[in-house]
Amino acid sequence: MEEGPDGLQFQSFLGTDARATNQGYIPDGGPSRNSGFWTLEYYQPYFDVDTKLVLRRCYTTFLPFSRSYISAHLTPSVDLYGPFWTLTTLIFSLFVFSSLASSIAAYLSHPGDSSPAVIEYDFGLLSTAVALVYSYGLGVPVLLWLGLRYLGVGEWSVVEAVSVWGYAQFVWIPVALLCVIPVPLVRWILVGIAFIVSGWFLAANVYPVLASADAKPVRLIIILLAALHVGLALCLKILFFSYYAVKEIGVPDPIS
Repeated sequence: MEEGPDGLQFQSFLGTDARATNQGYIPDGGPSRNSGFWTLEYYQPYFDVDTKLVLRRCYTTFLPFSRSYISAHLTPSVDLYGPFWTLTTLIFSLFVFSSLASSIAAYLSHPGDSSPAVIEYDFGLLSTAVALVYSYGLGVPVLLWLGLRYLGVGEWSVVEAVSVWGYAQFVWIPVALLCVIPVPLVRWILVGIAFIVSGWFLAANVYPVLASADAKPVRLIIILLAALHVGLALCLKILFFSYYAVKEIGVPDPIS
């Protein structure tokens, strides 16, 4: 603070503006007020994040027992860049590692064969992964947000909903890699771990929003979300990682 000759006081806000610029987001964490939602400038702040921030938001989803993810990690610069690439990476991981699991299973089925069977990759699995992952990771949070808006619950924005759902699917990427192991019991355990971690993470961040509604039955939506989460886990396991050698290794698969 500096005092002028007439007793006026002057204060510089340059430091505040500079800090906001260096962090790579608009100070209020939202889109530009002068841009319409149909313009690229409107969505630019949601993709203006650095790699370290995205990686931190990814691996912190492995800690579902921590405090609210939105207030602790997404505030004030909620983003769509991380969720989009998390879902997209999961799609390619499912296809690549599923194809690798198929190749390993075919090789183990004919260990001493001098002319092993030719592996034909099923590119239909790629389109299946696109439909399944994007429908769950993008469609479900948008529909949930619309439903809550209709019921008068406005505790979070659609961007926050998509961001939470997108980052919650990060755990499936390393699990897809580990499911290359051709042991049925190991694969079911890995899928179960991912199901619990991502499910608990979603419940811990979604249920407080549902509980804020005046109508108590709104909380029952968590049951529908849990059913959808079970369906996702089963689809990922059965559709992409049901390739085993002719002679099974370890405990037989309970769902052959």
